[in-house]
Amino acid sequence: MLIGIPALLGPDLLATLRAMGHGDEIALVDGNYPAEEQAKRLIRADGHHLIPVLDAILSVLPVDDAVPEALFRASVKGNPSIADPVHHEIEAICARRAPGRKVVALAGADFYARVKSAHAIVATSEPRLYANIIIRKGVIYPPETKTP
Repeated sequence: MLIGIPALLGPDLLATLRAMGHGDEIALVDGNYPAEEQAKRLIRADGHHLIPVLDAILSVLPVDDAVPEALFRASVKGNPSIADPVHHEIEAICARRAPGRKVVALAGADFYARVKSAHAIVATSEPRLYANIIIRKGVIYPPETKTP
């Protein structure tokens, strides 16, 4: 246990988040996602649903503000124009933790390709389908620097 660090973030996940560099991406996926096969680095978050894991990660991980898009979600049956309730929950967490950053829906093949190239995948036990998000890591600015 650490002060100020959500207990949900275990040592493997914390080490991975810390090791990521600016522009690296991490995917958080539901329990049905083929994470084992697609991951360069796999972190298990068994027993946890996606939303609390997303909230915990975004409490310590800066979202990239140097690119127009840094948050990406899966789509229902590959159709980016359809959103399930879990997508609205994802968007609400992102709006709170990364204000002004839009969550972009990707078509199925585009989402899968992006996950395969991610620095790491966090496999949750989320039972809802299409409950997947990719986060692109940003930087933490020095105190005297203003953000763009």
